[in-house]
Amino acid sequence: MSKFIFVTGGVVSSLGKGISGSSIAKLLQLRGFKVNMIKCDPYINVDPGTLSPYQHGEVFVTADGAEADLDLGTYERFIDVPMTKRNTNTAGLVYQAVIERERRGEYNGVTVQVIPHVTNEIKQRFIPFENDFDITIIEIGGTVGDIESLPFLEAARQFRTEKGRQNVMTVHATLLPYIASADELKTKPTQHSVNKLREIGIEPDVLICRTEHPISQSMKNKLSLFCSVEPEAVIEARDVPSIYQLPEKFEEQGLTDLIIKRLDLKPKTKNDGSWFKFINKATSLKKQITVAIAGKYAELPDAYKSVAESLRLAGMSNQVAVKVKYVNTQKDDMKVALKDVAAVVVPGGFGKRGISGKIEAIKYAREHKLPFLGICLGMQCCVIETARNLAKLQADSIEFDPSTDNPVITMMEEQKQVKNLGGTMRLGNYEATIKKGTLAYKLYKTTTIFERHRHRYEYNTQYVPLLEKHGLIVSAWHKGVLPEIVERHDHPYFIAGQFHPEFASRPQKPHPLFDGLIKAAKKFKKVK
Repeated sequence: MSKFIFVTGGVVSSLGKGISGSSIAKLLQLRGFKVNMIKCDPYINVDPGTLSPYQHGEVFVTADGAEADLDLGTYERFIDVPMTKRNTNTAGLVYQAVIERERRGEYNGVTVQVIPHVTNEIKQRFIPFENDFDITIIEIGGTVGDIESLPFLEAARQFRTEKGRQNVMTVHATLLPYIASADELKTKPTQHSVNKLREIGIEPDVLICRTEHPISQSMKNKLSLFCSVEPEAVIEARDVPSIYQLPEKFEEQGLTDLIIKRLDLKPKTKNDGSWFKFINKATSLKKQITVAIAGKYAELPDAYKSVAESLRLAGMSNQVAVKVKYVNTQKDDMKVALKDVAAVVVPGGFGKRGISGKIEAIKYAREHKLPFLGICLGMQCCVIETARNLAKLQADSIEFDPSTDNPVITMMEEQKQVKNLGGTMRLGNYEATIKKGTLAYKLYKTTTIFERHRHRYEYNTQYVPLLEKHGLIVSAWHKGVLPEIVERHDHPYFIAGQFHPEFASRPQKPHPLFDGLIKAAKKFKKVK
């Protein structure tokens, strides 16, 4: 029978439940267990696809086309297990399923209620992987005490009763605030958070305590007494230089053995420490380069979470620390902002705001031979930049100017009939064929690739012959119809994709486009 670990959070949001859960998953994976993860978000949106990045950070896209919370990106990077539509659940998705069932008359005339109908629907979403994985880790978003989270927490309470205590445990992430004037950590917020969890009927088995300072043994004993957990189950979670170092910190405190014992598991292999060694070596590199991410959400790093992580992961494999510089394409002067960087990425996005700055960043990279990577909208901006500055066309995307004389970026045919915004874009993995002899082929070392997409607009193929005369070469196509990659052969590293390569980068396995970018950046800055 599969085992289940719930990860909940209290006191404040953004405590790192996703990173903590991913770290636990990695530790269990290193002991030979097959582990998968599920995210439950309590908001009423069906998915985060229509949310502003200011509300929820980046939208992560799974290979099968789900728009999901950025935590799923963290899961994939830690355990390298492809997430799917079944790995993400929202209150909106749950209620939608229940209401649709009610409309079909499947409840046989009974009154539809949160208990048992909504909680039953939630519990069914906890178990899709129980036959394929040894352990499923389920993160419940939000904070204990939020009204939106209650149905998910109630479902978790019921689930533990139904599956048996030996098969289900709860890890609760909480905060130990430091009061500078008193020079001490305070446990009271954690006590209140655990009490709130108990009111719901859930007893935590482990406390993950976010703290700026070490937790003394006496404080662990106090938390143990007031929160009814074993002293060794009070786990310190201080900030580390890299999130990938957190599993080792948990391992040093005995968390893996505690979980194995609590769930009556038998390790399949011994953790040989090789993953820890790679991470520690990769996070103590002396050589450093700066890479710019030029976008309109520069003040909100979570909007480009996977892009930034992909740059750092590529740096790890290329023995150089990558410092990410966020450049605001709505406010910054590109000539100044990009002057001292080793490379620039223009990421995806929607809407006209900040587009002129993105185009200026691309022009700067092209003219100064600065290593460049364009992603989704970043690729479309490459097309506009070439059309305007080299082909001398009054060109634009119809997303920004529907009446432009030269729509070098146009709407995909199937998108013209779409009315609803949510879940209706070109989403998930699509195949592309790469031309031999191109930079793309050199990087991928194959002619067939599958990459994740999230867009409505495309490069208008009517303009391909003209823009290729000006050096912008299409080096990969989807079924010979949709341009997937463009590049310049008069530049040391200038490449852009209509897809999102950042979703496929992993520790020890950087995505080829990011790996190539960092290699080119090292040469550009002559890093030795």
